[in-house]
Amino acid sequence: MKCIILTGSSGDRLWPMARTSSPKELLKLYNNDKTLLQNIFENAMALTDAKNIVTVTNFAQETDTKLQLKNYSNKPIVISEPLVRNSAPSITCALNFIKRKRDDIAVILPADFIITNKKSFLKTIEAAKLSAQEGNVVAIGVKPSYAEEGFGYIKAGSKSGSAYAVEQFTEKPSLELAQEFFKDKKYFWNTGIYVAKISVLLSAIEEYAPDIYSAISPDIIDKNNKIKYEDYENLPSISIDYAVIEKIDNLTFVELKTKWSDMSSWKSIYDNSPKDSDGNVISGNVICNKVKNSFVFSQKELVAVSGVNDKIIVDTEDALLVCDNEKAKEISKIVNALKNIKSKTVEEHKTVFRPWGFYTCLNSGKGWLTKIITVAAGHKLSLQSHNHRSEHWVVLEGEATVILDNEKHILNKAQSIDIPLNAVHSLQNHTNSPLKILEVQKGDYISENDIIRYEDIYGRVNV
Repeated sequence: MKCIILTGSSGDRLWPMARTSSPKELLKLYNNDKTLLQNIFENAMALTDAKNIVTVTNFAQETDTKLQLKNYSNKPIVISEPLVRNSAPSITCALNFIKRKRDDIAVILPADFIITNKKSFLKTIEAAKLSAQEGNVVAIGVKPSYAEEGFGYIKAGSKSGSAYAVEQFTEKPSLELAQEFFKDKKYFWNTGIYVAKISVLLSAIEEYAPDIYSAISPDIIDKNNKIKYEDYENLPSISIDYAVIEKIDNLTFVELKTKWSDMSSWKSIYDNSPKDSDGNVISGNVICNKVKNSFVFSQKELVAVSGVNDKIIVDTEDALLVCDNEKAKEISKIVNALKNIKSKTVEEHKTVFRPWGFYTCLNSGKGWLTKIITVAAGHKLSLQSHNHRSEHWVVLEGEATVILDNEKHILNKAQSIDIPLNAVHSLQNHTNSPLKILEVQKGDYISENDIIRYEDIYGRVNV
């Protein structure tokens, strides 16, 4: 059995925690110990070996995705997309990548949900596998707990063997139609999990999405598992549900009889989190007075809340969100407005995590930026250069080893060094304690894109 895990969506309805550089699948939103990606990867490993699991993500999250999976596999298979093109192109690329045996069963797993009962999940997939072996595409559904227009709906027909026939499949209906479906016991939410033979899925894509099928050649993925930009940029951005699933006549359905939770909105996070005696979910530096049935999260500063009910309050380093619990899905409208004004709060947090540690942006202006860089013990930044900026480093804590144009410099607290434009350099921490430096960037273009990597222990070389 092969598993395809789909990640890389930004998760606009989980702003301001989810950003382009830190999508929802890489966040610890439900389980403080594991991210959504790690949770679903564990479910996939219950079905098959790690060598049979392919994770598709955006190129910007490739390194973070691999790092999150390193505890499960020394070499996790991660395919990176150069552009976001929704699930139909992603799945088609992954199927072409794994089609060593076309009659193998593939399980499509979105990475934005939580299943609490693994035994029930395995039983459901085994039932779906039986129907898939008969040439069907099998959708996994759950009983809806409320009317939700953001999900697909499956109308179950007569049962045949391990699965039900599908009388109707409706992707993201209107709220009025969703309310009708919710009242009808024959309708189920579509979880986005699909089980089918690789050959059956590819044939369906060829028939109903020929533009995608024909554009994705067997060599669209290079030797580093990166999808070629020139073959991907003209593909339509469309989900597998709209492109294929709504149209096929060999769709069957198996019910997942355990708690399934889609983690795509703050309401979902609230509904599935432990609550105090007032029905509140509290996280971080928060104090409440006469507050009920609310979600209050603080990433850093103290948040004090008094006399309100049924609210979502999320405070990060650079953005504060306040909304009614039942209006949480409308957060995407705010994100669209922020995108229109090119707000950086959509792209990344002030604190950005890297394989070697993290940095926090302090302030910026035209042609300059200041940040605090923290390098974990025993780690180092890539050997790199910049075409548009120079840098000045001041050691705040620890001991820094600086490689500058093939010369080594050892700097201690309060010592500094200049990194000229185009100089080849690296910041390294060979001690057992964290290294913290103040960095001042100056130049005509200040961006993380202005990095040319020559050597990197995390596999990010781009020359």
